[in-house]
Amino acid sequence: MIDKIISAIFLPAFFMIFFTRVTYSRLVGFLLTVALIIVSAYNGYLHKWWVIIIEAASLTIGLFIVNWTIMKKRNKKNTS
Repeated sequence: MIDKIISAIFLPAFFMIFFTRVTYSRLVGFLLTVALIIVSAYNGYLHKWWVIIIEAASLTIGLFIVNWTIMKKRNKKNTS
């Protein structure tokens, strides 16, 4: 069970950052990550409701990191 908790903490944020960097779109990265979470829930990998809450929090943190990185790049580009 501890492996599911650790993966719920780190993987959605990682996938959000990864898919956004690959596709250059926050929306597509978000949708792909949500699709992965839905598929894993459908296949029965998410047994407890609090694991889903942890994954949602991790996805939110991943989205925050992506937004922060984009704003940092825009500010750096405008000051140069």
